[in-house]
Amino acid sequence: MENSTQESNLRSEICVTYDSPYPIYAMAVSNAAAAVSPHTRRIAVGSFIEEFNNRVDILSFDHDALSLKPTPSLSFDHPYPPTKLMFHPTPAASTASASTATSAANILASSGDYLRLWELRDSSIEPISVFNNSKTSEFCAPLTSFDWNEVEPRRIGTSSIDTTCTIWDIEKGVVETQLIAHDKEVYDIAWGEAGVFASVSADGSVRIFDLRDKEHSTIIYESPQPDTPLLRLAWNKQDLRYMATILMDSNKIVILDIRSPTMPVAELERHQASVNAIAWAPQSARHICSAGDDGQALLWELPTVAGPNGIDPISMYAAGAEINQLQWSEAQSDWISVAFANKLQLLKV
Repeated sequence: MENSTQESNLRSEICVTYDSPYPIYAMAVSNAAAAVSPHTRRIAVGSFIEEFNNRVDILSFDHDALSLKPTPSLSFDHPYPPTKLMFHPTPAASTASASTATSAANILASSGDYLRLWELRDSSIEPISVFNNSKTSEFCAPLTSFDWNEVEPRRIGTSSIDTTCTIWDIEKGVVETQLIAHDKEVYDIAWGEAGVFASVSADGSVRIFDLRDKEHSTIIYESPQPDTPLLRLAWNKQDLRYMATILMDSNKIVILDIRSPTMPVAELERHQASVNAIAWAPQSARHICSAGDDGQALLWELPTVAGPNGIDPISMYAAGAEINQLQWSEAQSDWISVAFANKLQLLKV
């Protein structure tokens, strides 16, 4: 009964919904306030249509008025469904000049067939760059994901089905390095420190790489069942000792401490179906959110020591459909974004 009480409590919490004409997968929240209002954030959502022609829509979210509206002049065509979207990580209130920071905040990256950069202007979107690392043809292996380095924003790391991770210097438009990272497809990549990133793969391993020593990587976790793919990776930016990963077709979120490889420090197992997405809280080292095929988004607080019966979530949200994607933006730390079917919902936490 406790869960049903939590669910009813959360259902009455503040929730803002956008209905898209298309199924939604990728989404991103801008770190900078929109030019029109300091209360407004831009949110990018990508369609998931199984054909070449897809769309990215730019929404405006006013968290005072609780309104979420599309900006038709800023919608644009995207080749294939974007596997990930990310705004430039530099906040508007950075140490850079206001004009430089605002300009940077209007850059959006997407992955799919290639890594692409787009610039959001007042009433249009302009493509800036297409990054193709194939030396032999105009085609390259599809990109499963990417991560933008917060400490050194000139770097973006991409992961691909061709077993590689590629580190791009987007200012120079060149590959800084490409690593054969795994034995099988690489499904996700995440930066820790400036020159340190981790990746997860269909080979069932989590590996950490240091750009100062490109010849070696450290395996910090392997799936208990050989070759069970690991699909997603989230590095705790508030405490870099911790990261989380999820296994294919599993209801489990695995919490890792990089100081003690191979053995998880916690396994969160309260979802009723496969977990699809995970996100650490941007302001707390001990909170993480997960979402999955059971239509639930669960919020967890990690104890210093897990009890023998596991950990229960501290709150639960029921979406009514399989949740495909989840974002917990640093810019809006009291809002969690979830995508399911053709809906984007923002949940006040």
